[in-house]
Amino acid sequence: MKKYLLITAIIVAVIASCKTTRPLVYADKTLPVRGFCIVAPLPRTVDSFVNFINNDLAPRGVNVLVLRVDFNYQYTSHPELRDSIALSKEDVKKIVAACKANNIQVIPQVNLLGHQSWANKTYNLLKKYPEFDETPSVIMPVKYEWPNADSLYCRSYCPLHPGVHAVVFSLIDEICDVFEANAFHAGMDEVFYIGDSKCTRCAGRDKAALYAGEVTVLRDHLAASKKELWIWGDRLLDGNTTGLGMWEASKNNTWAAVDMIPKDVMICDWHYERADKTPVYFAMKGFHVITCPWRDAAVANRQLADIIAFRNESTGDMKPRFGGMMQTVWTSNSNFLKGYYENKIDTVRGTKTEWYCFRELYKSIGRLSSSK
Repeated sequence: MKKYLLITAIIVAVIASCKTTRPLVYADKTLPVRGFCIVAPLPRTVDSFVNFINNDLAPRGVNVLVLRVDFNYQYTSHPELRDSIALSKEDVKKIVAACKANNIQVIPQVNLLGHQSWANKTYNLLKKYPEFDETPSVIMPVKYEWPNADSLYCRSYCPLHPGVHAVVFSLIDEICDVFEANAFHAGMDEVFYIGDSKCTRCAGRDKAALYAGEVTVLRDHLAASKKELWIWGDRLLDGNTTGLGMWEASKNNTWAAVDMIPKDVMICDWHYERADKTPVYFAMKGFHVITCPWRDAAVANRQLADIIAFRNESTGDMKPRFGGMMQTVWTSNSNFLKGYYENKIDTVRGTKTEWYCFRELYKSIGRLSSSK
């Protein structure tokens, strides 16, 4: 392993070889992952998004693009799961070509396990395959409110249903193939419905074991074709002990799954209001982890400083586990681009917007590069 060089007070960490082969390789050793996560564009805005890749992501040195696709693709393996308006293969290839030209690794996401509904709308998987539903007795409300008597946030599929993985694996394989991807993001965040007491397959089972089992099944399927699994990290944090609560962490005991899943799963650790030090926890558990901010630029910059410090001040084994940063966007693709290009100010939050956070975070990342 090469010696670490001190350059303008930043120790550049050489990525150590791992026991598990990881398919993603990044050239920058100060901050290996410089990511951006956003919902995939609709067909009519693909060209605008390609321009954004070429003119805005690439010049900032973004090298990972996570695209939340879900059912916004014209699947041929399961055409019944397509959205009514969905990306064609030709649309996707435009995005892939732009990413290739700019050395950006594109990673498609399809939300698995949880997030099978939103508010009062059930998404395509459970709409077309209601037998996969973990909680079929819960009736979708006409008007959604939280909290509610059923503790309904988002529906989940049952990870033990004998037919669910044949469908899920087909979607994974097809979306990875069309995006020419060597990694896949399965989401798996904010899973509240798991191991339901009324489920004939899951009732009485340990929720952590159920969650870990699903992560492992997905990881093993991807590993068979040398692809990497990415997931959000919130279900692996203890919401009670840490005080992180039920959204950023787990209060239904899935957190114990952190000791049950393969260590080559990439953890996307999101915290939006504080620079919580949970990357250290994941790294000490043996995982590679990237920090994911949202709309608060001050928090994002503290998280960036933390990642650099963690890489600088850790052992040789720990250094490469702190992978980098990934800006997340939770509005529509077109709304983000409009806000970004118009430099819009939020009427309530001012500059606490996804586009402002993105600009400021990547200004700071750019200064890391210029200081070499």
